[in-house]
Amino acid sequence: MNKLKLKKQLQEFLLEDLGEGDVTSGLLFPEEEMTEARLVAKKPGVFSGMDVVIEGYRLLSENCTVLPKVKDGDVISACQVLAEVKGPAAAVYSGERVILNLVQRMSGISTLTHKAVTALDSSTTKICDTRKTTPGLRMFEKYAVQCGGGYNHRFGLYDGVMIKDNHIERAGGITEAVRKVKKHLGHMVKIEVETETLDQIKEAVSAKADVIMFDNRTPEEIKNWKAFIPDHIITEASGGITLEDLSSFGKTGVDFISLGMLTHSATSLDISLNIRGGVKDELTGSLQAEIQHS
Repeated sequence: MNKLKLKKQLQEFLLEDLGEGDVTSGLLFPEEEMTEARLVAKKPGVFSGMDVVIEGYRLLSENCTVLPKVKDGDVISACQVLAEVKGPAAAVYSGERVILNLVQRMSGISTLTHKAVTALDSSTTKICDTRKTTPGLRMFEKYAVQCGGGYNHRFGLYDGVMIKDNHIERAGGITEAVRKVKKHLGHMVKIEVETETLDQIKEAVSAKADVIMFDNRTPEEIKNWKAFIPDHIITEASGGITLEDLSSFGKTGVDFISLGMLTHSATSLDISLNIRGGVKDELTGSLQAEIQHS
């Protein structure tokens, strides 16, 4: 992730929650009171967001330190300690919710992406995301997809051309749409065309599109129609594809399968911040011992 952008966004998120200051923690704990806490996974999954923990607490207090116990992309188990946090009690408690919200969200996306990659089980076809991200969290969510073993599609409207059905209709066809774009487009930006019929695929090939998307097509249609696309053109399948469908779509030979659900339907991974020596911390330790014993 872009560290400068990360710090800027974390500042905004923390200010939204803190306002003029954490009234509860500020009144309960003097500035010099220190505490220790542990970030603990309550469910198994794939972790993402260690820089959020480190930079978030660094912004709250220069006296906060974070000791990572896992890396982004690591498969984690229930009751596993992910990081240790030390610092002023007020700062540790004040940052808990914002930091956990982000890390849980990111880890949930990484976990779902890992499931998709595993279900696909392909050495040639790649899983990628879409622009169906939470406004304000795109950098975090797309990074989380990478941590889960997936790839990123375009980040926004600015770094890739995707000519969709509405563009095609308004421009007067695929050929004309591609021609208009190529007239002004630099050589570093790819052009993707969304197709729904074999005739559209043939037209996109003739127009020299860089990427051709099969939109809401069946595996059988994609497999048959892909034969009309030269190897130098990248192919992508998209639209309503589920984890259960992935294996079938992978067998079509497409280069990418884009899944909006990776970011719009992921369930946050349950992670908590336990104060060292507290009731939750002791309970976690007992559960961890039981798991290791069994």
